[in-house]
Amino acid sequence: MYLYKTVYEYGEAEIVIEKSRFIARVMPIESYEEGQTFVAEIKQQYKDATHNVPAIIFGRKQEMQWASDDGEPSGTSGMPMLKVMADMGLTNLAVVVTRYFGGVKLGTGGLSRAYSSLAKAGIEAAGICEVKKSIDLDCQMEYTYFPRVQNSAKDGLFEIHNIEYSDKVSMTVSCMEENGEEMKSRLQNLTLGQVLITEEKNILKKFKI
Repeated sequence: MYLYKTVYEYGEAEIVIEKSRFIARVMPIESYEEGQTFVAEIKQQYKDATHNVPAIIFGRKQEMQWASDDGEPSGTSGMPMLKVMADMGLTNLAVVVTRYFGGVKLGTGGLSRAYSSLAKAGIEAAGICEVKKSIDLDCQMEYTYFPRVQNSAKDGLFEIHNIEYSDKVSMTVSCMEENGEEMKSRLQNLTLGQVLITEEKNILKKFKI
């Protein structure tokens, strides 16, 4: 089941515009508080910068949105970054764009374009992904049935991970939540009812797009 779209991992991008150095840092987050912590860490680490402009979106429906201009003219930096994030349909991420002023003023329009472009570049560096609900089954089966299960996985209904060989074959079989019952039924059929499911876990997984 599709839940939301976010960034896949931490990412950075750097651009020099009219002698000012801009560095975007993007982080996927699991809570709004985690986003605030990320922003605080960047501000502390790069406190020599002229500005560290943050923006955070959190919640499956982008319910929590926050940004600051951090000393730039009002409305020229944080909000343009937030708009880029929202318009891309992203959530659960924090972006901080650090600026080292190079002596040339960009004007309000130039600042807005600069911070927007840096936010987008940082997001592209981090990679965009979809977060979906999936099911992991830890299971065991006799060696006789394993080749059948491997061959069946080729159609994409499920994937096999963490294979271990001992007196039986142990593995993790995973699929999208909506295919869970079909996957269990297929495993039963392929093993003539001999598959042993030791644990079932509902988890969230990222899929790059």
